[in-house]
Amino acid sequence: MKRHLKLFVKGFLNSLTKNHRSDTGDAQALDIYSDEAFANLLEEWGNGTVWDEIQIFLGNRQGRVLDLACGTGRTHDFLKENPTLDYYGCDISPMLIEKAVERGIDAKRLCVGDATKLNYTDNQFNYLFSIGSLEHFTLPGILATLRECKRVCCGLGFHQIPVSRSGFDEGWVTPHQSYWLNSERWWRRHFSQVYGDKVWTVGSKWGAETMRGVWFITANEKFFATTRK
Repeated sequence: MKRHLKLFVKGFLNSLTKNHRSDTGDAQALDIYSDEAFANLLEEWGNGTVWDEIQIFLGNRQGRVLDLACGTGRTHDFLKENPTLDYYGCDISPMLIEKAVERGIDAKRLCVGDATKLNYTDNQFNYLFSIGSLEHFTLPGILATLRECKRVCCGLGFHQIPVSRSGFDEGWVTPHQSYWLNSERWWRRHFSQVYGDKVWTVGSKWGAETMRGVWFITANEKFFATTRK
């Protein structure tokens, strides 16, 4: 009880003092994506949580799936046993993509690119997911990325995002790696700007002291048109 009260008070004070310097976020910190220690962290942080969950979402699916901000391609290890799922990945970091190639992922299915301007054709993918990524984008970047996700994916999207345990919008936080620490309500509002009412949420097992994980599941209208036939 004391811990929850402490988080509530801290979150409330943070929401008043505004950890962020603007309502849109400062420039995304990109240097960390060339850091070897960060790459090593990506190899293990989702064990027992998000990697189990993405298998539940995609384990028996078939078609093309895009791993947005794929990093070292670690998630591919948990999806590769499904022969009907064609994995693709993109990331802004050349170093991380190199590590994904070294992992054994076909280089032709990987690319270095900006999530706000994806180099894919309309409706190229049946599914799309991102894990612990969108919170590091500026607000214009989040909205631009979601529009691109809707453009390139004709089916379901799965986005795992940390939200504040306090329930407050604590803002743009900048220790080490910049990110939004905001409420589930804040995120749903921005997802809805792109996907309307085709947004659902599911809790994630992942969590930290001030954060809990939430999956935001999105659907393109084309998905419903296809499944109703």
